[in-house]
Amino acid sequence: MKKSIKKIYRQLTRTDREERHTLMHLQAKRLANENYVRGGGVKSLKEVEFKVYSQWGEDGIIQYLIQILPILNKTFIEFGVQDYTEANTRFLLEADNWSGMIMDGSKENMDTVRREDIYWRYDLNAVPVFITRENINTLLLKSGFDRDLGILSIDIDGNDYWVWKEINVMQPRIIICEYNPIFGKKEEVTTIYKADFDRTREHYSNLLFGASLQALISLGKEKGYTFIGTCSNAANAFFVRNDLIKYLPKELLIDQPWYEHKSRQARDEKGNLLFLTHEEEWELIQDCTIWDIKNRCEKKVREIERNG
Repeated sequence: MKKSIKKIYRQLTRTDREERHTLMHLQAKRLANENYVRGGGVKSLKEVEFKVYSQWGEDGIIQYLIQILPILNKTFIEFGVQDYTEANTRFLLEADNWSGMIMDGSKENMDTVRREDIYWRYDLNAVPVFITRENINTLLLKSGFDRDLGILSIDIDGNDYWVWKEINVMQPRIIICEYNPIFGKKEEVTTIYKADFDRTREHYSNLLFGASLQALISLGKEKGYTFIGTCSNAANAFFVRNDLIKYLPKELLIDQPWYEHKSRQARDEKGNLLFLTHEEEWELIQDCTIWDIKNRCEKKVREIERNG
């Protein structure tokens, strides 16, 4: 689906694209301002969701948070962005003129970004690099951004937990991290760390990736962050640094709803989508091995308590 959208978009004339951007931005900013006016009336992040460039409703959530939280440095770092057509920070770059660094393991993807108008119009650095827990702190320091970064967005389809755990050179005010809803809502589990982790190579289904939501919530607590909810499509979790939670509505600081994922990502050995039910997805990877964080041991996916 993403490729077809890109093809249609690139067939538009330059004027058509600019008009489309303008209309999207105006509408999104109107929604953002309406959400801001509601202020403390917001009880869950789902209420402020909207999509411009993000995969789901993350654009709206980010706009809401940057309006109610004091952000000293208007800077962001996002990694795992592919060619940046779909990303959590692109609207932030274009609509709010933040400075940012993006990273992706594909040089081709980063070269594509460099050829776009946004690369000379805005303060953006596109870095082709495969991120590991061994190199993440060095890469963050090379951004030149202050330790008090505005937003960090993590989505590398594999070692997300291990990479966030390793970060110690920056303390972003907002952290967004992808999680794997297939691992359920109770246990603290993640994929086993491999520096060269590849989601498809690890299991052809593409379902064996990342960490459970509870694993990220516990890690956030260790690192001084409060979990405030997820997007309603069960993809990304949002965290705010503890010294800033006084600016948030109290409703966002209590138990947030668990959303069942709606996307059907499972693939067969040839890479074709299977459109499986959640139960069928579970069965497909139940014999795969993952890491139990609390008990510090390996276990099979089938041993996870998925609910409750």
